[in-house]
Amino acid sequence: MSNKYFSRRNFIKKSASTIAALTAFPYIIPSKIIGKDKQIAPSDKIRVGCIGLGWQGPWNMNMFLHETDAVVVAVCDIDKNHLLEAKNKVDTFYGNKDCATYHKYEELLERKDIDVVSIAVPDHWHGILSIAALKAGKDVYGEKPLSHNLMEGRAICDAVERYGRIWQTGSWQRSQNHFRFACELVRNGRIGKVHTVEVGLPAGNSDFGGNDIITAPPKELDYETWLGPAPLAPYASARVHKSWRWNLDYGGGQLLDWIGHHGDIAHWGLGIEKTGPVEISGVGEYPKTGLWNTATRYRVETKYADGLKMILAGGHKDICNGRSGTKWIGDEGWIWVDRGESLDSSNKLILNDTIKPNEVHLLKSPGHVRNFLDCVRSRQETIAPVENAHRSVSPGHLGQISMLLGRKIKFNPETEEIIGDPVASRLLGRPMRSPYHI
Repeated sequence: MSNKYFSRRNFIKKSASTIAALTAFPYIIPSKIIGKDKQIAPSDKIRVGCIGLGWQGPWNMNMFLHETDAVVVAVCDIDKNHLLEAKNKVDTFYGNKDCATYHKYEELLERKDIDVVSIAVPDHWHGILSIAALKAGKDVYGEKPLSHNLMEGRAICDAVERYGRIWQTGSWQRSQNHFRFACELVRNGRIGKVHTVEVGLPAGNSDFGGNDIITAPPKELDYETWLGPAPLAPYASARVHKSWRWNLDYGGGQLLDWIGHHGDIAHWGLGIEKTGPVEISGVGEYPKTGLWNTATRYRVETKYADGLKMILAGGHKDICNGRSGTKWIGDEGWIWVDRGESLDSSNKLILNDTIKPNEVHLLKSPGHVRNFLDCVRSRQETIAPVENAHRSVSPGHLGQISMLLGRKIKFNPETEEIIGDPVASRLLGRPMRSPYHI
């Protein structure tokens, strides 16, 4: 290994121990220790590799480019066009041609000089790629939903713990001030005891272009690798980029596409981030033709052990008054929050409240990628850690099973087992096409 590699690793290690020592004293930690000083030497910057650059990946990559204590050194994609676009953007940003390109993610992960990876690939690749990166000793910024199914999610959680890595989920709403404030209001009893939560999600299957016509794959796309652990299927443009989320072999529809945002906020506001529902009942409306087979209109009702009721719905006007977002309903009123700094309550006065020093204060993030990089240096838990991500999407995975089977299921959130329903239990995981496995 190079001296630069040891220098950077020692810097990160030294930063972590320094921060730990200083937390016992009322001192201000110098910004250069936590990676906000523009004078950090290039050898001490956090080196980033980006895997998956079709849609969300370039957005995440751009966030890393603008952090002065990080440097993007490599990109990986199995679509040559996406790969070239990403490299050109990185090289233009830095004014050089140093960004390395990889077709195989294994080759990128073999590089010992890469500290962290950003992963933004279709859901059916989340488990394999995430665990491979963690095993390779990389800290991971991974997209939501955490996993393609519940068993894969647990496997990712176990790998984070086993290999001692830092994980940040792309549930970036946690890094928005108005979402945090809404959760603090709920946690501090401004609407009394919460008995119901409504989670409003999108309906329908967005048309990103493409069609169901079977053709040869475009020459720039390694379609065989794109399918990966999913069943063999002929190429059609409506099956891949962006539209993959509307097919259960690769994604989970609007329900799973969004629950890692609004469902995550619902859990955060109640402080129930390490558990899940005990009863789940869902109904969905599915396309009758075509490649897309995820629910276009759906409603999942869940119950937690303490009696809390949580409803996840897309296309139902009675949920969140037909809006998206999260709405907590308590015995003293309600609070609703959504993107665009949308925040409302049955009691407008509490929207101007100040959270008192002795009340619950949630972590104030300096920015989602910034928080991740700070935690890479400090080795402290991020604002969207892996276990929280796993639990926040579990109602969606279980709701998907209930909708597909057309019946209520009972779940033990401690053991993560479905009770008394062997058929439903088999849907907690999915078989992978050989030779893929986790």
